[in-house]
Amino acid sequence: MNCRVVVEAAIPVYDVKTPDEAVRIAISKTGEMLNPDLNYVEINMGSRTSPSGEDLPPAFIAADEALVALELEMTVFNVEREEHASRIARKEIGQRLENIPLTVLDVEILEEEDEGETDAEASDDTDDSDEETGDDSDDVLPEFEDLID
Repeated sequence: MNCRVVVEAAIPVYDVKTPDEAVRIAISKTGEMLNPDLNYVEINMGSRTSPSGEDLPPAFIAADEALVALELEMTVFNVEREEHASRIARKEIGQRLENIPLTVLDVEILEEEDEGETDAEASDDTDDSDEETGDDSDDVLPEFEDLID
């Protein structure tokens, strides 16, 4: 099972005047901390609301310092259940974002591509691809071995 996990992070930013500036700096700072190891993590602005339900900007500024809410999304592959996916995402992201509080907001199970096909359709697709392209399965292995060497 594959899952899409959304984690909220509270990113501190210093010497800022506006919420927009704080968000831009927080996204840049987070991208630097995650790359190149986790370049597949999507970074988005978080959403905040007041207790009365009013929308607030994703950055809270006091004394030229800000705390910015960002949402980090990543896909976790081959997990047994949603809790397992959330633990993996928190661990992978948390190792790169030291001293940054993280909270799992959402875990969405991704549909498998082959689930919608019946066995007959899947075998027909396989037969068609073999006829059109020939036996290409041997070509994949040498490329993989070249990458490892």
